[in-house]
Amino acid sequence: MQRVKLAKLRGPLFLTIILSLLLLPGIPLNAYFVTYKEQYYRLYHLHYIQYPDDAMENIYWLEQAVKADFSNPLYALALIENETQWEKYRCLFMMHINLKLVEQHLFLGNKYNKRNAYFYNAPWKEQNLDSLETAETCFRTALYYWNEALKWQEKSQDRRFRFINLQKVQFWEDEAGRIETRSLDYEKTINRELALLQGVREKFLAMDGNTY
Repeated sequence: MQRVKLAKLRGPLFLTIILSLLLLPGIPLNAYFVTYKEQYYRLYHLHYIQYPDDAMENIYWLEQAVKADFSNPLYALALIENETQWEKYRCLFMMHINLKLVEQHLFLGNKYNKRNAYFYNAPWKEQNLDSLETAETCFRTALYYWNEALKWQEKSQDRRFRFINLQKVQFWEDEAGRIETRSLDYEKTINRELALLQGVREKFLAMDGNTY
């Protein structure tokens, strides 16, 4: 699987990260180092105006969350009272994290994508082709994470969890339901973007010295 290279984090960002860690709710005061999935997830955030660097920062935190261990159920983002709830919570968490990674890669891909190949873009043909390649990498990575989300969503719908609803993460429960009914289907979106991208790429490839 190809990954988008992360830009170096800017100086002021480190101050924001440190302040965020010190203010993390539900984590013991003597354990503020970022170690667990829930801690990394809290560092993910949306921006009013989101630039590529913002998306790459979010991708970094979310990917760390995927790799990290879960915290003790006492510090989960939902009320956990038994092992069955704990198991469903972990499935929903992983599904949700992968969905967020899909969204961030789609956003990043759209920043590099080209919707049209105008004849007057011919002098910058190679630069546009490079941009399209970056966009395609983002979209194909998004597709990978979508497939991962589907695996965890399926696990979260096990018959053992049928009468369990984790109210504090109701949004995750809703996401799982939307995937099941296919009202949430990122694969369709991603494939459409890839098809459009290929059409634009072919137009750029067809340009020559007589185009402009």
